[in-house]
Amino acid sequence: MTDETNNYGPLGPGSTPVKDPFKGLRGVLAGVLILEAITIFLALTVILQVDGGQYWTTFNWGFIVVLGTAHVVLAFLQRFDFALPAALVLQAIGFVGGLFVHWSLSAVMFIFLLVWWYVLRLRKNLLERMKRGLLTTQHLGTK
Repeated sequence: MTDETNNYGPLGPGSTPVKDPFKGLRGVLAGVLILEAITIFLALTVILQVDGGQYWTTFNWGFIVVLGTAHVVLAFLQRFDFALPAALVLQAIGFVGGLFVHWSLSAVMFIFLLVWWYVLRLRKNLLERMKRGLLTTQHLGTK
C-alpha cells in the first residue's frame, strides 16, 4: 500500500500557480505556427521552380496559401481552448495535402509533426508537474 503523499513534491500539492505556466507554452505554440507558416509559404518557390513550373497549378498554390494563412491566423488564437486541436488538424491536413501538391511539402510537414510531438510531450510534463505540486509558483505565499 502506497502513501498518497508520495505522489507530491517535497512541499506538497501546492495551490493554483500564481503565474499561468501555460501562457509561456501558448507563446511557444504560436511561434511554432509562425515558423511553420513561413516554411509553408516558401513551398511556393518550390512548386514554381521544380520541373519547370509543372506543379504551379491553381489548386497547388491556392492550397499552400490557404494552409499558410490558416497557420498565421491560428497563431494569434492560441489563448482559446480550440487552438491546440485545430493546430493538430492543420498538421494532418498539411501532411496529407502535401502528398497531392508535392512530396517536399509533406516532408516539411512531417518534420513539423515531430516538433508538435515534442511540444505535446512538454505540455504533458508540465501538467504532471502541476499535478504533483512541483512548480515553484504553486508555493509562493505559503509557509
